Amino acid sequence: MRVIFMGTPSFAARSLEALLNSGHTVCAVFTRPDVRAGRGMKTRACETKELAVGRGIPVYQPNTLRDEEAAELIRSLEPQAIAVAAYGLLLPQNVLDIPPLGCVNVHGSLLPKYRGAAPVQWAVLNGEKTTGVTTMLMSRGLDRGDMLESVSTEIGREEDAAALYDRLAVLGGSLLVSTLDALEKGEAVPQPQDESLATWAPPLTKDMSAVDFSDTAENICNKIRGLQPWPVARAELNGRPFRVYSACPAEGYSAGPGTVLGTDSRGIRVACGNGAVLIRELQAEGGKRMSAADYLRGHSL
Repeated sequence: MRVIFMGTPSFAARSLEALLNSGHTVCAVFTRPDVRAGRGMKTRACETKELAVGRGIPVYQPNTLRDEEAAELIRSLEPQAIAVAAYGLLLPQNVLDIPPLGCVNVHGSLLPKYRGAAPVQWAVLNGEKTTGVTTMLMSRGLDRGDMLESVSTEIGREEDAAALYDRLAVLGGSLLVSTLDALEKGEAVPQPQDESLATWAPPLTKDMSAVDFSDTAENICNKIRGLQPWPVARAELNGRPFRVYSACPAEGYSAGPGTVLGTDSRGIRVACGNGAVLIRELQAEGGKRMSAADYLRGHSL
């Protein structure tokens, strides 16, 4: 079937890649406008755009879909369905109504849990043991559409949000193709979401970065895992600021939260509200990301 794909970051690129390798025809790709980034503030295309250009697919980058010009463009492409994954722009009703088979969104959670912008990160932050990907028919409400298919996966005990994000992106691509196949055959069975089970996953902010060592070791480790790759957890160790990339619960003894209990080849043990955490990977202010063991070879705490 003819499909328009809408998406921007690497999560979306995996869905587009799966779609391009399926039997469906991607007639156009919509992504967010290119942004300036890096030290030189050079304009960078997103991975989804680069993939589409490499395959010779027309790419459109409107600032909004809310004007009639965007709707007319989409109508002229005559899509049977629109597939959306982490696009970053809301689809207004006049766009949702265009494809006869509807607009299908790939969402990185087991809906109705973790609706919103950061479902992968919040699943890790909250210490969930299981998560997954859901496809749904899009409606005007944010992530409230009827569910079509889902797939679940366990979250590794030490898996961070960046690694989980990459895994879910691949699962999402396979699920999108499966869902579009079912829609084309008339076999899809939409299921309404249970509003009483809905939870939210708002965007992350830099204000969330500070580690509170009076919290439990488990919560601190979940925070460090969940804030990958941005905004990254930050902590002070003996008055020195660090970014913290990896830690695990460790044995400790009674001491004030934030007290450095010891250092060895495994890392830096720090007292928490209960027990301790072992910091294994960090970055000193102005330095490079490295293992705690490497840092300790040239510095003392």
